[in-house]
Amino acid sequence: MDHLACVFDAYGTLFDVHSAVGRHAAALGASADAFSRLWRAKQLEYSWLRSLMLAHADFWEVTRDALEFAAEAFGLSDEAIKRSMLESYLTLDAYDDVPATLAALQQRGIRCAILSNGSPEMLEAAVRSAALSGLFECVLSVEDAGIYKPAPAVYRLAAERLGLEAEDVWFVSSNAWDAAGAARFGFRVVWINRFKHQPERLPFGPHVEVQSLADLPELLTSPA
Repeated sequence: MDHLACVFDAYGTLFDVHSAVGRHAAALGASADAFSRLWRAKQLEYSWLRSLMLAHADFWEVTRDALEFAAEAFGLSDEAIKRSMLESYLTLDAYDDVPATLAALQQRGIRCAILSNGSPEMLEAAVRSAALSGLFECVLSVEDAGIYKPAPAVYRLAAERLGLEAEDVWFVSSNAWDAAGAARFGFRVVWINRFKHQPERLPFGPHVEVQSLADLPELLTSPA
């Protein structure tokens, strides 16, 4: 397959969002996984609702509000634990397949970038913490568009910043709704379906589905 650039989603694709709660599992006991799922679900829901209501706030605020919702739902009132969970978003664990995949793409001359809902400060901290600095041509935040994915204006940021037509960009995400939005915009899309999730029932979808980022270097450099 021909390629010119590969643009990555951050949360859930490069970084494990559930590692924020995983580090505090002892405080939540058996409810840790359910807590983490609710936090993530409300985080995404609030981003979509704010976009629809034209009431934008940056992803740090959205993430904090979602955390407060989950904490109230599960009866977590310890402010120190909540603060530590939120701050964990600055140092989320990268998935094991991330460093080697990015290095392999870089060696093949593929331009790599991040396009994320995260604020610039959140993304800079996460990239630095995971020792991924220098592997991306640019790290782009929705803050430059003032609206969240899957709004077309967000995906346009990447095409314009890279100076490419949409069809010359491969977009990589583990979030099926994000893959649909990117495909709707015109990107070629790879869905990283690590956990064998059911495809979304949407009019647009990924062009390729794989289970690991490790499949990307060969995929993006193979003849069509």
